[in-house]
Amino acid sequence: MLPISVCIIAKNEEQNIAKCLQPLRQYDWEIVVVDTGSTDRTKDIAAAYADQVLDYVWRDDFSAARNYSIEKASHDRILVIDCDEYLTKLDIDAILRLSEEKPHAVGLLSRQNHYRMNGADSVYTDLVERFFSRRYYHYEGIIHEQVRPVCAESAAASAYRIPLSVEHSGYNGSEDALREKAMRNITLLEKDLARNPDNPYTYFQIGQAYNMIRDDENACLYYGKGLSYDVDPSAEYVQMMVIGYGYALLHLGRAEEALGLSGVYDAFAVSADFLDLMGLIYLRNGQYMKALLEFVKALSCGVAHVEGANTFIPSYNIGLINEMMGDRAAALAHYRKCGDFPMALQKLEELTK
Repeated sequence: MLPISVCIIAKNEEQNIAKCLQPLRQYDWEIVVVDTGSTDRTKDIAAAYADQVLDYVWRDDFSAARNYSIEKASHDRILVIDCDEYLTKLDIDAILRLSEEKPHAVGLLSRQNHYRMNGADSVYTDLVERFFSRRYYHYEGIIHEQVRPVCAESAAASAYRIPLSVEHSGYNGSEDALREKAMRNITLLEKDLARNPDNPYTYFQIGQAYNMIRDDENACLYYGKGLSYDVDPSAEYVQMMVIGYGYALLHLGRAEEALGLSGVYDAFAVSADFLDLMGLIYLRNGQYMKALLEFVKALSCGVAHVEGANTFIPSYNIGLINEMMGDRAAALAHYRKCGDFPMALQKLEELTK
C-alpha cells in the first residue's frame, strides 16, 4: 500500500482537533501536526492521535508552515487537512489507484463549507488541491496558500478528483471570531498584494474576507478590482468572485448597477448559483418575468455549489414572484416544495392563517 502522510498545521484548535484527527487515525497513515503557537490544549490533544507533534515559530506565512509540515513528514505522498475539517467520505483503494496512475498530478478533495444564511445552516461545496507528492509540489503564498509545481514535469500535469470529502466548519464561528479571522486574513493579504499588485486572486480573497464580516462596501470594491483583470471565467474562484460581487451590489441597494452582469451571462450561466443571482437581480429591478425564467432555469441546472441552489432556493423565489403577482395557489405550491427552508415555512404560515 502506498504510504501517506497527513499534514496539519494548528493553533488554538482544542475545540476542533480531536474531531479532525479521530477519523484519520483509523487508516494506516502517518499524522503530522505542526503547532504554530497554541496557548490552549491543542498540542496535548493532538499527541493522543498524531505520530508527530512539532513546534513551529509563526512567521505570518501559511505556506512556510505548510511546507515545514511536509518537510517533516516521513512519506512523499501528502494529504493536507485543516483542523476545522472533518473526514466524511473516503474510498482509500480508489485514491491509491488514482495516485499511482497520476503520480505527477494533484488530487482535489470535495469540501462542504458550512455557514449561516437566512436563518439556516447553508453549505457551499468546492474542490481544493490537497493530495500530492512533495517531490513535485509545494505551497506558495503567505495566505490562502496554493499548491504549486516545483518542476516542469508536474507543471504539465492536470488535477484530478479523489473520492474524499470533508465537512468544513470554519465559517460558523461567533461574530467576534469571524471578525478576528477576517482582519488577520486582510492584513496578510494586503501584505501579499503589496508584493504582487496585479494578482486578481488576491483581490478575490480580500473581497471574501470582507464578505465574511458582511462589509459589503469593501467586498464590492475588491471583487470589482479583481474582475477588472483579464480573468478566466472557467476558474472556480472567478465564478465565486462574480457571484460575490453581484450579491454585494444587491446588499448595497445597487440593483440597477448589478444588471451589468447580464453582459457576462453566457460565460457564467453554467451554474444554478449564477442563475439564482441573475434572478434576484431582475427581481430587484422589477423585471418579474425575466427573474422567473432564471429561477426556472436554475431548477433544471445540474451544477450547484450552494446547497439548494437548484432546488429550494429557486422554488422559494418562484413562489415569491407568484405571490407578488397575486397567484396565491401557485405561490403555496412552490413554497411547499422548499422542505424545511425557514423562509418558505414562514411564508406558508403567513398564507395559510
